[in-house]
Amino acid sequence: MIQENVLTWFLACRTTDVPENGGVCVKYQEEQIALFNFSRRGEWYATQNMCPHRQQMALSRGMIGTQNSEPKVACPFHKKTFSLTTGKCLSGDDCGDIKTYPVKIENDWVYIGVENNA
Repeated sequence: MIQENVLTWFLACRTTDVPENGGVCVKYQEEQIALFNFSRRGEWYATQNMCPHRQQMALSRGMIGTQNSEPKVACPFHKKTFSLTTGKCLSGDDCGDIKTYPVKIENDWVYIGVENNA
């Protein structure tokens, strides 16, 4: 039997709960998710909160910006950078990639999509 992944949207917070051009940490079940309001681009992103470099729950406090037009987040501790769209490590080393999640905004509420096995 093949398992399918089903996307579940959960209510994370209000749009006003996330600072412009910044992030917050949202907990969903056992996962910590970094949620970013990249207002300079008019976009929202969500990734795992744990930086794979030193396994620190810190990405939600990282700095967001762009690298060759790619939106990215830099870990606040060791400045490892990751794509906010693909999760790929952009630092030129092999510290590992991060998980990303889809985000949608409806009536000033932020929803994050997580995959569940069906």
